[in-house]
Amino acid sequence: MIGQLVWKNAIHRPLRTLLGVVAVGVEVSLVLLIVGLTHGMLHEVGKRIEGVGADIMVQPPSSSVFLAFSGAPMPEALGQRIGELANVKAVTPVLLQLSSSGGLDIVYGIDPASFRAVSDGFVYLQGHGLEKPDDVLVDDWYARAKRLQAGDRLHLLGHEFRVAGVVEHGKGARVFVLLHTLQQITGSPGKASLFFVKCTVPGLTGEVMKRIGKLLPGYEIRPLRDYLSLMTPTSVPGLNTFVDAMIALAGAIGFLVIFLSMYTTIIERTRDIGILKSLGASKGYIVKALMGETTLVCVAGVLFGIGMSFGGQLLMRGLFPTLTILITPAWILRATLLAIGAGLAGTCYPAWLASRKDPVEALAYE
Repeated sequence: MIGQLVWKNAIHRPLRTLLGVVAVGVEVSLVLLIVGLTHGMLHEVGKRIEGVGADIMVQPPSSSVFLAFSGAPMPEALGQRIGELANVKAVTPVLLQLSSSGGLDIVYGIDPASFRAVSDGFVYLQGHGLEKPDDVLVDDWYARAKRLQAGDRLHLLGHEFRVAGVVEHGKGARVFVLLHTLQQITGSPGKASLFFVKCTVPGLTGEVMKRIGKLLPGYEIRPLRDYLSLMTPTSVPGLNTFVDAMIALAGAIGFLVIFLSMYTTIIERTRDIGILKSLGASKGYIVKALMGETTLVCVAGVLFGIGMSFGGQLLMRGLFPTLTILITPAWILRATLLAIGAGLAGTCYPAWLASRKDPVEALAYE
């Protein structure tokens, strides 16, 4: 009985119900896309750092795990001292520079020989390695996004480069230039942002980290096998606050839309409520009917929002191939609970108001 009443009430005003569904869908989609973009970006960066193939990463004191915030405060010569330690197979210095040309990408300045010794080298899809000062390597995702091929020109960091080769993605950055070239561009000769260290045996990573810690006290020394677990929104200053603010905004949208929708519903159905109460409907029955209608709208909105999120994911992937949006079952559940919770919260006052209406006054309402 109450199920039929809920359904009839929902389709009695189809446009209003549709607007409610769309609003809840936007709420869910906003949460999933914002969270998916931040988590996807961090997850993808973490996977690429792990993909370098090193065992240890050495950074200056108080360095952020998010490499975009790194500078170039370490002497390149420190790499030789690290390389002299026992059980160290290879060390490579890397200089980082953030490029904002058509997006935010980290450029790696590398020494090809030592980088190859640590990472086992690149998989070339086109062209060849870094040979000349104006050579640049790009990965396949970046090449697809920028429509680049080997031999093309690329304006980067205020300089004109030639694409020497296109490599398979997953080796730290998407763009690579010679270390000395990037040092000259950034005005940091002989400097490096970090060192990747490869051990003779991966099982000796802990011992090597202790030796590096004694050599460079206070420096950040991280095992790369755990790097992905460190890439969370809290590792980026202000990012977690931004995500929380977006989630709160989405919840507020759902709350206000449902509140206004149900409040106007109560005003429109004053006589209907009076008829129900005159027929013996209890306060609980009235509240249950309104809550049921809200739940129906929210469930439909959640399904619509999830569909919009995956559609947005496909659209963004087509427009921006280097972006990663990670939509997980855990966040789908959280977004669902947020949407339904905000909707039911927005219905509480209108439902309470409806349950208190006097049947005689309600029947006399025009």
